Amino acid sequence: MDMKFKIFRFDPEVDSRPRYQEYDVSAEPGERILDCLNRIRWEQDGTLSYRMSCGHGVCGSDGMRINGVCALACQKLVKDYSGGEVLVEPLPFFRVVKDLVVDMEEFLEGIRRLHPYLLSTGDIPEKERFQSPEDRKKVDDVIRCILCACCTGACPVMLENRDYIGPAALVWAYRFIFDSRDGGFEERLKGVDFPDGAWACVNHFECTRVCPKSIPVTRSINTIKRAIEKVFPRRPD
Repeated sequence: MDMKFKIFRFDPEVDSRPRYQEYDVSAEPGERILDCLNRIRWEQDGTLSYRMSCGHGVCGSDGMRINGVCALACQKLVKDYSGGEVLVEPLPFFRVVKDLVVDMEEFLEGIRRLHPYLLSTGDIPEKERFQSPEDRKKVDDVIRCILCACCTGACPVMLENRDYIGPAALVWAYRFIFDSRDGGFEERLKGVDFPDGAWACVNHFECTRVCPKSIPVTRSINTIKRAIEKVFPRRPD
């Protein structure tokens, strides 16, 4: 089938402003949008830049906005976009490095600030820190996060509050707040208990809708809020 792609192009080293470039691609219905991008770069325009690695929805490298929806190009199929132009743009709210490649450093730094590793307290065990199947189930959903940033790119709150820590960071906070092996429960709750932290989320659910790993992002953030209210009850003014 013949496909028409309209792709965001911008190289800050040579371009004064972004532009859009159109490409025609022949593709099979079962092929992925990533396959089409590869065909464009390999056969038509070697200057087109985007990230990719595994190509199977595991690494999270190829997050971008496709027809207005943040997604992984390796997960979206041609047949889902047949009959019209496919608009491909970089993830919103991120600085564009070149074309569809965005700067992820600030996004990742926000997660690093939350200490994305187990905080040890007490004596160091001789073997591993045991965890029951029941306790493991509490974090099963969120450990699927692959840091693709689709949730952050889709979040309407980011339009109004660029200081918001973002849904991905809160997913990672949840992963350790509710991990039974972690010793920093209250410390971690304090780390997201501020206006631009967990409380900035107002339940648009866009993060949940676009998550390529089907993580219940909004529900996880609300669970964090309830834990904060339980551990640090607010006094009446």
